[in-house]
Amino acid sequence: MTFFRHDRLLLLIALSMMILPSCERQHPLTVEPGVSLQLAEYRKSVLSDIRYRLHFIIPEQREAAIDGALQLTFNLSGTRLPLQLDFRAPEENLISVKANGQASEYRFKHEHIVIPAEELIPGENEISIEFIAGEDALNRNPEYLYTLFVPDRARTAFPVFDQPDLKSVYELTLTLPEGWEALANGVLLEEQPDGDGRKLRFAESDLIPSYLFSFVAGKFERVTRSVNGRDMTLIHRETDIEKVNRNLDDIFRLHGNALEWLEAYTGIPHPYQKFDFALIPGFQYNGMEHVGAILYRSDSLFLDEDPSQSALLGRASLIAHETAHMWFGNLVTMKWFNDVWTKEVYANFMAAKIVNPEFPEVDHDLNFLVRHYPAAYSVDRTQGANPIRQHLENLNMAGQMYGPIIYQKAPIMMRQLETLLGETLFRTGIPEYLERFSHDNATWPELVAIFDRLIDQDLERWSDVWVHTAGRPHIGVESVSPLKIRQHDPSGKSRIWTQAFEALIFSGDQRCAVNVTSDAPVVEIALPQECSDPDQVLLNSDGMGYGLFEADQELLNQWPNLSDLQTGVLLIDLYENMLEQREIDPLEMVQSLIKLIPEAHNQLILELALDKLGTIQWSFLTDEQRSDMQADIERMLWDGVQDPDHDGSLKRVFFNSYRNAAMSDEALDRLYEIWSGRVQVAGLSLSETDLISLASELSIKMPDRFEHIAATQLDQIENPDRRREFEFIMPALSNDRETRDRFFDSLMGADNRRVESWVRTALGYLHHPLRVDESEQYLRASLEILEELQVTGDIFFPSQWLNLTFKHHWSDSAVETVRAFLEERPDYNEQLRMRILQAADDLFRANQLRK
Repeated sequence: MTFFRHDRLLLLIALSMMILPSCERQHPLTVEPGVSLQLAEYRKSVLSDIRYRLHFIIPEQREAAIDGALQLTFNLSGTRLPLQLDFRAPEENLISVKANGQASEYRFKHEHIVIPAEELIPGENEISIEFIAGEDALNRNPEYLYTLFVPDRARTAFPVFDQPDLKSVYELTLTLPEGWEALANGVLLEEQPDGDGRKLRFAESDLIPSYLFSFVAGKFERVTRSVNGRDMTLIHRETDIEKVNRNLDDIFRLHGNALEWLEAYTGIPHPYQKFDFALIPGFQYNGMEHVGAILYRSDSLFLDEDPSQSALLGRASLIAHETAHMWFGNLVTMKWFNDVWTKEVYANFMAAKIVNPEFPEVDHDLNFLVRHYPAAYSVDRTQGANPIRQHLENLNMAGQMYGPIIYQKAPIMMRQLETLLGETLFRTGIPEYLERFSHDNATWPELVAIFDRLIDQDLERWSDVWVHTAGRPHIGVESVSPLKIRQHDPSGKSRIWTQAFEALIFSGDQRCAVNVTSDAPVVEIALPQECSDPDQVLLNSDGMGYGLFEADQELLNQWPNLSDLQTGVLLIDLYENMLEQREIDPLEMVQSLIKLIPEAHNQLILELALDKLGTIQWSFLTDEQRSDMQADIERMLWDGVQDPDHDGSLKRVFFNSYRNAAMSDEALDRLYEIWSGRVQVAGLSLSETDLISLASELSIKMPDRFEHIAATQLDQIENPDRRREFEFIMPALSNDRETRDRFFDSLMGADNRRVESWVRTALGYLHHPLRVDESEQYLRASLEILEELQVTGDIFFPSQWLNLTFKHHWSDSAVETVRAFLEERPDYNEQLRMRILQAADDLFRANQLRK
């Protein structure tokens, strides 16, 4: 008998059905926690035209359950296998499940509702489910809630196909308490009374992935304006009316300008039915790009009086970033979360371009440098460095794809790519990418293929080093006559990060900038005659290159001759060389910074220098060195606060650093008098948030006055959300060690970590540099709970937990705690192992530098 391949396959399937037990016959696709790549690929191959009709009944009491109802319709092209619907909640949350009008004999296993194959039909199917909503991602507060489902947390709230390449339509109805507002992906169609509350029905959403489905509900103020012919609605809970009115115009204007710029750059109109945003107190991130309902952390947009230039740039960049996501990430979405970085790199890269016209007085190359390089280096220098593009087997680890590498290193890579292609060709490829994959999904290789056709160079090979491997090159001067620049791969793999940058040559009284294309282990650079005999070389003087660049501290003698951008490059390079113990020690850095800071007239340089000063003061100086330098640091910072030539913005920058650095009795008494209101500094305004931060710092540095300071500050807080936050962190400020121990122990419970921004603030105080001897006992438990944090926390929280825990520790025993924890777990999750090594890098380096 002769069989064709198809017939043989059918026979094998039939035989396997006869031999295998019933459960195995019906479930050849593994049912496992999370959403595996295998499951996602199968569902993508058989599902289409997915529509969710959802109804949530939200009670006013936070403790009361939220009832939900789902009507899910979809087309199914194959019915041989059972269908797994994701729902990471207790089984008892399922009230009823119907498949195509009949009660389903579903199984609930490993976070999935498994619908039997025989209950499904080819073509259109309908699944109806009544359930109690899971609350892990609903962020419930006494007077409001908001959803945050990225990357795979929609399944914690309701049954869903929770993967980014199954874009769907959502029709939402909310039953809310009287007096509550709501914002969702679709426009509000109607609202009507419903018992003691109201029922709101929203229009069908645009086609979106599950992580972008969102709603906000609660007691909010609503502001609607028309900007450039487009209506926008903002909702907020800020009680400081002056602060609101001071910021509203800029918030709406920045959104409108970003939309206009992106429409012009891409050639594609804003692709969604509406453009609204909500400002949330204590929001976990700075922003989240939900279609039609962007969420922001309230204090990221509502700035205090006299904001610094960095704060203004940060707000504009944030708004531009989230707006850019409407095209990059929302209109075109990654197929799988291993490419989540593609949406983030484009949003960051476009944001940098959008912000430029808003701030014509700013050196935007310098702004790009300080916003990207220090954060990218903070990971790439570590033993746990990760590549931009990583492997991902299951979406339950997708949160670990996020971090400084995708947000800060990837835009640096993209700028190098734009340089390689030229701005015109680079811009040519973007509309093709957006149009080809509009309302669909794409991968990085598909984008590379578009650019590859526009240039003769091998972009795939270039991408292999920049995108698919971790780390940074070491770049230095091989010889000065002739000038040769070397590039070294510290991993020993002989990789070359092909890149272009400038080198600034100092030769006698002459200065010459020369172009460097570093595409080999050693390249020789032709020098102009006037600079043919170099005395010093500042590598990467234009801030375009990436790596550990050799830097000599004597270059600071050239500081008066350097541009602001070149000064920023030099400061970053000196700091990185200090960490690598390359002839620059922390004490020398502090002494140099004390001289440079009073002469720095660019706010970006000033804030960069102050940040490095604070980090070195508390993490890398020995106790004796810090004591010796304390008076000089305080004097220099207080002079900056009092300087009559400084405006309110500059005074605020110096005051915040003074507050953090102060240790002497004179400085602390002065700060106490300012906090109590008995002393005012001319030209310096302090908001409620400023006073809370000052009270918190004083509570630790003046422990005998903790109870008075904390109680007084609590009584003076007018905003209810800020008051609840301060009540939460007060035990972390306590002068009683047992109180702090009990508070830390309480963080082992997930419910006490519910508001992650509060937990982050409290962790910073628990591990304050003055308390590291006492808080070192928390290190082991902080590591042991990491796997749980990865499950219960939002995407950035595990890394933030680790960073705040290790930030100021330096002892041999702290190092041993980390090393022993990892050595005892050779099979520990690799993503989490990398996060530990990244966070502990300053600990390891401080341990060496302080000896």
